[in-house]
Amino acid sequence: MEAEEQGRPLRVGLVCGGPSAERGVSLNSARSVLDHIQGEDLVVSCYYIDSAMNAFAISPAQLYSNTPSDFDFKLESLAQAFHSLSDFAEHLSTNVDVVFPVIHGKFGEDGGIQALLEKANVPFVGTPSKECQCAFDKHSASLELDIQGFLTVPNFLVEKDKLAKPELEAWFQTINLCKENGKVIVKPTRAGSSIGVVVAYGVNDAAQKAEEIISEGIDDRVIVEIFLEGGTEFTAIVVDVGTANNSEPVVLLPTEIELQRSISSDTKEDTIFNYRKKYLPTRQVVYHTPPRFPAEVTDCIREGLSLLFRRLGLHDFARIDGWFLPSPVTSLPSAENSGKFGNTKYGIVLFTDINLISGMEQTSFLFQQASAVGFSHSRILRTVVQHACSRFPSLVPCKNAWTTLSKKLRSSKQAEAIHKGTSRQKVFVIFGGDTSERQVSLMSGTNVWLNLQGFDDLDVTPCLLAPANGYFSSHDQDFNDISREVWTLPYPLVLRHTTEEVHAACVEATQPERVEITSRLREQVMNELGPPLSKHDWFVGFDIAYEQPIKYSLQQWINHVKEAGAVVFIAVHGGIGEDGTIQTLLESAGVPYTGPGPIASRTCMNKVATSLAVEHLTSYGVHTIPKDVRATEEVLKSSLIDIWNELKAKLQTETVCVKPARDGCSTGVARLCCPKDLEVYTNALRRKFQRLPANCLSRAHGVIEMPVPPPESLIFEPFIETDEIIISNKLENGNARHLVWKGENDWLEITVGVVGKHGEMQSLNPSITVKERGDILSLEEKFQGGTGINLTPPPATIMSEEALQRCKRSIEVMANSLGLEGFSRIDAFVNVRNGEVLLIEVNTVPGMTPSTVLIHQALAEEPPVYPHKFFRTLLDLAFERAK
Repeated sequence: MEAEEQGRPLRVGLVCGGPSAERGVSLNSARSVLDHIQGEDLVVSCYYIDSAMNAFAISPAQLYSNTPSDFDFKLESLAQAFHSLSDFAEHLSTNVDVVFPVIHGKFGEDGGIQALLEKANVPFVGTPSKECQCAFDKHSASLELDIQGFLTVPNFLVEKDKLAKPELEAWFQTINLCKENGKVIVKPTRAGSSIGVVVAYGVNDAAQKAEEIISEGIDDRVIVEIFLEGGTEFTAIVVDVGTANNSEPVVLLPTEIELQRSISSDTKEDTIFNYRKKYLPTRQVVYHTPPRFPAEVTDCIREGLSLLFRRLGLHDFARIDGWFLPSPVTSLPSAENSGKFGNTKYGIVLFTDINLISGMEQTSFLFQQASAVGFSHSRILRTVVQHACSRFPSLVPCKNAWTTLSKKLRSSKQAEAIHKGTSRQKVFVIFGGDTSERQVSLMSGTNVWLNLQGFDDLDVTPCLLAPANGYFSSHDQDFNDISREVWTLPYPLVLRHTTEEVHAACVEATQPERVEITSRLREQVMNELGPPLSKHDWFVGFDIAYEQPIKYSLQQWINHVKEAGAVVFIAVHGGIGEDGTIQTLLESAGVPYTGPGPIASRTCMNKVATSLAVEHLTSYGVHTIPKDVRATEEVLKSSLIDIWNELKAKLQTETVCVKPARDGCSTGVARLCCPKDLEVYTNALRRKFQRLPANCLSRAHGVIEMPVPPPESLIFEPFIETDEIIISNKLENGNARHLVWKGENDWLEITVGVVGKHGEMQSLNPSITVKERGDILSLEEKFQGGTGINLTPPPATIMSEEALQRCKRSIEVMANSLGLEGFSRIDAFVNVRNGEVLLIEVNTVPGMTPSTVLIHQALAEEPPVYPHKFFRTLLDLAFERAK
């Protein structure tokens, strides 16, 4: 009662990880949830379950690790382990008010964690265990949907050791599919979102792929279902806004998933929305929210999903996928299905996959669709959590206490704003561009924008920098001028995976017909959400207004920023974002901005100029790598054998590292071991390839993004051999996971952030990055959550404290000598014995994605600096410089 009167924070237990292949996505989702729900009125405790089903209490800082493998081996030393899952559940029952499970796939969505929590009487967000078991299993869910009167996709169940090929052949005949090459989808019944989903052709291929899924241990139950040729996939979020005992599901704006056909001859795998297309930036997928279906079809989808949510007993929220088929399908006999739900005059609607715990990465469908109807990330997540609390009578005091505290905090903030009498500071975050790093730039800009959104004194506008004619043919053209356009973006349009998709969404959003459809549906959904939510005293309204994107020329945009008295946060990687162009334009207009000035930016963009600028710092432990600079045109015209021999002789090396003389991080960087490698690389430049496929050079490597158009000149350097670090899972004697490092040549690659004012730059803790494949870190390994392992700071078993401190001093001397300010990232090799550094490059607009190493380094400070505070610090440095 006392807590209820005074108000206290709600204690939420965030549980992530799990045994499935989606553990990396789970980690990304949990990181996003933590970013957007934690506050003075809501305290989050973080927990992690590893692949062996061991539970740990972890610090919030650990959530920002790149991948599960990034901290799995550190768990024994950094986390509190529980003896058993029952001990873990008992801990939760006394230390949190409600659990938010963010485990995708096995154990998270199949009823496993729900049963554990139910047994311990721990309230949790989401559907109960029994209903999870039915909905998660794709075969069981299909049977239940059929019973409930919905159209379903015909399927055939294959169980371990029970495959009967004659029966499968008979099934093919039943649904009028050719047994030799009839096209089907083969997928595990209980592996979660898109894991193990493949296309098969004919009975033999389908049987073989089903057995492969079983033999690989993905699942012991597999379904074969018809491929819905000519259909369009969609997905929709359902949110329950009813009272404790009265479910009232509302379906948000569904999203149409448009798969772009590959231009390659083999397009079989391009025809399914697989795991990679769902979670990594790719131009093979375009999303349309709302879908471009006839209004009656969209209404049918929304009505059907609301019914399905109720009839399957789902709770709080879910994401449900399905298909719209505009033409009749011979394997779905109309006579049998005429009375089933899903028939429209335009075609049929089918519901296929039920996701009990929707992905919650920053640009996920949950946030795309919620923002389209007025919910910010924070508001939709808190709505889901609060609705879950309302279902548990034992949580009523906690819920009331949280509501009381929330109201107190809101009123005090309003009073403070009135007292100050000042308007909010305008901030424009610019990202995109036209370099190979533009997708990373989108991730960086989105992350910065979302983190700065949380500050009440800031008014933050996201902006896309695009070529003047859009992205449709940008890779075929040269951009030597500053002819660009900038779009100021409304909240929902930012939440995309590629810059091309954001740009297309902007163009689409200005078409009168789409504007009318979107406005009508948005109003319809908000009218369904508003009245029931208003019955809850914790609901404080929608917080995202409907806006149109606005297009400017680059110069018009700068004038607009100046008139608004705004500061610019630059998140454009490479190109005009890092070569001093944007910095010069902003400085000329008197507009404050983040990061180094034009001169330092221009110097650091040119890797040769960077080396020349620091070559006098040898006495400070700073060294540079010998370079051979050649005009690209000359290289393309010359004898490659002669060039190779000249490089080996001049650089005194057997293997060569090649990179553009002027470009951003990781673009066009490759290890060449022989003349054939040089031929492959130069051929890619000549033919203006956007990327080199994985393993096309003689040494194993990932995909190499290439500079388009080709650079004017190339740098050739000796390839620096570094010590290999391996993360070992278990020793033979059963000891804990550990690092294996032989220390044969003393050199390791590091990356380190520097932050501060001009002449006073401070080094953060360096990170040693363990490469997962090949010798050169790919863009994906550096920035995409789900890849890469970082050791921050370097373990004492590898680098002594004395060597670490000398390394940091050398980095600071280098940063100040180059005239850096605000923040930058320096990549170098370090001698772990004496701390001396060998410069690789300097990035004046470093990656700022949710899993970037700079976040790890800020969190390694004492006390830890969390992302929102880190980005605010960088913004404040820009303000100070302007003053």
